Amino acid sequence: MIVTSASSSSSRATNSLITPGVLFILAAAYTIPPLIGSEYLFNAILAPTLALGLAALGLNLLTGYAGQVSLASAAFMAIGAFAAYNLTLRVPDITMVVSFILAGLFAAAIGLIFCLPAFRLRGFYLAISTLAAQFFVQWATNFPWVTNYSPSGVIDAPPISIFGYVVQTIQGKYFVALTIVALLTIFVARLVRTQAGLNFIAIRDNELAAKVIGVPVLKTKLLVFAISSFIIGISGVLWAFTYLGTIQAGYGGFDLNRSFSVLFCIIIGGLATIRGSYLGAAFMVAFPLLLSRVGGYLFADLNAGILENCQKIIIGALIILVLIFEPDGLSALIDRMWRKITGANKNDKEKTSDLQTIGNT
Repeated sequence: MIVTSASSSSSRATNSLITPGVLFILAAAYTIPPLIGSEYLFNAILAPTLALGLAALGLNLLTGYAGQVSLASAAFMAIGAFAAYNLTLRVPDITMVVSFILAGLFAAAIGLIFCLPAFRLRGFYLAISTLAAQFFVQWATNFPWVTNYSPSGVIDAPPISIFGYVVQTIQGKYFVALTIVALLTIFVARLVRTQAGLNFIAIRDNELAAKVIGVPVLKTKLLVFAISSFIIGISGVLWAFTYLGTIQAGYGGFDLNRSFSVLFCIIIGGLATIRGSYLGAAFMVAFPLLLSRVGGYLFADLNAGILENCQKIIIGALIILVLIFEPDGLSALIDRMWRKITGANKNDKEKTSDLQTIGNT
């Protein structure tokens, strides 16, 4: 019933994938920041938001659409970053575009290995089992070969070179990251409207019922874990090559806190929504900076450590409030505000809703 009813809606959704609103957002993203943005905007806000948003998109596909909980996002980000670094360093004449794609495929292959517990475990137990990937990758990146025998364990990401052109400016890195993020986001938006995407929703809503109506549960789980790991691996590449410019081994760069940050992005932004991934990422990047500025202005004499802990408490409290008052996240909140502003009726709500609504119907 779920798949049947969703199929008819899927064709309508596919036709409306590239809307004027999407084209406007893309045009604005490509033109406005380079015109008015400062170096601080690119370095501190846009670059981490794009990378973290892409990681949240990969996790949202796995958790929000397919219902498979994972706490190992940072591990797959690390796999992507280290794989791209070593491919660029050790494979002669490999282009950077190919190394990025291979890094994502390598993350997808590792993701297939660690998805095996998903065949028997669900929910909280599955989340705990994914921690094995997190701890294993953190341990594996301590091998000297992985970091090219760097004494400190911190390596510089090679400069980005695309078709012979070396990207040196922060604006150029922003365009590279934005293009990759846009392509993968369009891919995911298209994917969740196909039969494979409907199968994701079916196993999320009721795995037994999905199996009864003919959904290939095993194949569907393998597919969603592989695609999610690929996207998160690419986000790790962006994090290292277009944001930090460095890659740190062990527990420094891609630790469990990073995995929780990605998870918070989809909780705050909204599960099973594409735009929610980026709204959550923007919140997780910009809000701490705003709190730091306000706290520094109002409590200039306060100890920096105490101020930082206060920021964490405020962010934690906001996450709890979001879960209580708007469990569907910022995406649903914006929808509700927009309906109030425009006075849209129930039919308008159905037109602007995403595949989560389609699946629930």
